[in-house]
Amino acid sequence: MAKVVLGYAPTRRNLFSAPEAVRYADLTRQRLRELGVEFVDIEDIASDGLLHDDNDRMRIAEKFKRAKVDGLFFPHGNFGTEYEVARLAKELNVPVLLWGPRDESPDENGVRARDSQCGLFATGKVLRRFRIPFTYLCNCRLEDEIFAKGIRNFLAVCNVVKTFRSTRILQIGPRPFDFWSTMCNEGELLERFGIQLSPVPLPELTEEMDRAVEQGTAVRETVAYCKEHFRIAIKEQELEKVAALKVAMRNLAGRYGCNAIAIQCWNALQNEIGIMPCAANSLLNEEGLPVVCETDIHGAITALLVEAAGMDEARSFFADWTVRHPDNENGELLQHCGPWPLSVAACQPVIGYPLAFSHPGAVEAVAKGGEMSLCRFDGDNGEYSLLLGNARGIQGPYTKGTYVWVEVKNWKKLEAKLVEGPYIHHCVGIHKDVVPVLYEACKYLGIRADLYDDNEDEVKSRVCGA
Repeated sequence: MAKVVLGYAPTRRNLFSAPEAVRYADLTRQRLRELGVEFVDIEDIASDGLLHDDNDRMRIAEKFKRAKVDGLFFPHGNFGTEYEVARLAKELNVPVLLWGPRDESPDENGVRARDSQCGLFATGKVLRRFRIPFTYLCNCRLEDEIFAKGIRNFLAVCNVVKTFRSTRILQIGPRPFDFWSTMCNEGELLERFGIQLSPVPLPELTEEMDRAVEQGTAVRETVAYCKEHFRIAIKEQELEKVAALKVAMRNLAGRYGCNAIAIQCWNALQNEIGIMPCAANSLLNEEGLPVVCETDIHGAITALLVEAAGMDEARSFFADWTVRHPDNENGELLQHCGPWPLSVAACQPVIGYPLAFSHPGAVEAVAKGGEMSLCRFDGDNGEYSLLLGNARGIQGPYTKGTYVWVEVKNWKKLEAKLVEGPYIHHCVGIHKDVVPVLYEACKYLGIRADLYDDNEDEVKSRVCGA
């Protein structure tokens, strides 16, 4: 599971009860520990363990920077000091979570001790003035399930943002000539999002494969793994090339500090190494290093976002939208030559030959059904968005490669989005509902969330617990 660290900065305002604010800050600390949340506290800086003093705020900022916190959590123990929250959030530039506990009834004298909810309204407005995106967790009690879900969702949002901001993609070869749809603007990705590409030519890949074969151990281990987990329908020397390719790509990704790979995959690659890269891609995808086909840089970004939203607990699969289901009006075939990870398969996969190509080295297996999320990061003409929504696996005819038939809420509406753009025929799926997390993360990434199910109110409620 991914590691996410929060900066914990509970806040108060002097007009309301300081002891109550301290009490709720301590109760919240205890609840976070019960939920297994890792956080950096401010008790060693603020005398009462609360954010409300500007001198404390500056020292807190330095501590959080040193700790490299991935997000900020501002529980409002009473009304809170909204401008200190905004100043700290502006300086840290990480996702922000606002929450306050349900207020008790006024006492017998009509006095209210905290007014936490009222303070949240003020803080939200000031954060907007500072142009700081933030996440709001519905005003609730610490014991409510809404609180636990909201914290878990926010941790996943932080993981998405952290991953996106540190993305570097190994680009193996240029895009295939015929795939104009997968072209991307490398300069714009760097300038707008800080996303880096590390291009390497095919000869560098083949040289690394030769080194892997010479060193031997990693290749032999990979061959043994394949024989244990796959049915092998290719020759022994071809399987060794699959293993060498897998080891070479892993080595190159490490050398260039990359967290995903986009590979040319056809046709020059097959002529150079004599195999399809699909099975090698599958092996790396299973290890949590996303590899996508046809040098689809935007596809690699999508895979990273999806797995980060799932807290790295499930593997994603890179697919083509291909053909309509023969009987289900909202059914569609998701398929690719064979790069899907082992854990996605509903049966023992085969390493054999792909559809439409004569070279060996593709995986064949039907994927598990069930509920899943389908996503696509893409853009053109300077505008970027994330298409996302839910689907479920259904029965359908056999086809070659790695595949699954899915049903969506309204296929015709989704089809229009795919044709009209900025999307293409590629998507990334995961057997997990990550739609609310990715929807919320988009506000921090500076891209538009595009829900193909047209259910924004429902998704928002799942984010904040409203």
